[in-house]
Amino acid sequence: MRAIWKGHIQFSLVTIPVRIYNAIDTGQTISFNLLTKEGHNPVSYEKKDKVTGQTLKTDDIVKGYQYEPGQYVIIEEEDLAKVRLKSTKVIEIEGFVMTEEVHPTLYESPYFIGPDGDMAAKTYGLLSQTLKDTGKIGVGKVVLRDRETPVLLAPHEKGILMYRLRYPEEVRNINEVPQLLDVKTDKEQLKMARTLVDSMTTKFANIEMKDHYFDALKSIIDAKVAGHEIVSIQEEAPKVVDIMTALKASIDQAKKKPMEKAKGTAAKAAKEEKKTKEKEMKTVRRKAS
Repeated sequence: MRAIWKGHIQFSLVTIPVRIYNAIDTGQTISFNLLTKEGHNPVSYEKKDKVTGQTLKTDDIVKGYQYEPGQYVIIEEEDLAKVRLKSTKVIEIEGFVMTEEVHPTLYESPYFIGPDGDMAAKTYGLLSQTLKDTGKIGVGKVVLRDRETPVLLAPHEKGILMYRLRYPEEVRNINEVPQLLDVKTDKEQLKMARTLVDSMTTKFANIEMKDHYFDALKSIIDAKVAGHEIVSIQEEAPKVVDIMTALKASIDQAKKKPMEKAKGTAAKAAKEEKKTKEKEMKTVRRKAS
């Protein structure tokens, strides 16, 4: 795994040399190139004036901020240079908070943080274990690409995860979502729904987290490369039934699964027991003869 950043974690007078690694495997993403329909030649990105249709060169383009519809203020490179922040290669922790205090909508990209050298490993391990024991996470900032970015440091297995964070003002208010009404919940429906949730409660590790779209798309690409015919599958839309009927049926289905599993286990045990007895009988006959 190759590091993409090298610097330090710093809080109070403690400094830990670290390296940052991408936590996301980009190899699990399929990307496409634009080609011409005739000849399948690569298509370049053309910069064109949306009004005149004229093709533009890089020198013909400036940056503008739209402060009113159709009204722009031009921002030059020297203007941007005035607000650029010098990268200090330091992840500066401003404080430690309880995990539940940071809303999930603020989390953005995850990265792995590792110690940079043997000397840093002990201090790094101490910070990781302290975060685990206290149930807290570090919140701070780092300068990336000339911009100050809020970050969060959390313990993860033997190491530390870093998340880039969004600023709270970037996240919209959920109350802006249409049709969020204060509906009075039916007690019987609520009871049935809770029963269903309880019956389906499991561990996250037991739930399949697999990108079936990636697998299907890769199969299509492989088939096309091999010159095979592609067969598509038509899926039927699920039927919508009334909530009480759906809840009752779901609960009944959930109850059957443990019974079916138990029957399967019992049958398997009986089969194994039968095999054992047959082996014992063969041994007895062999000894008698």
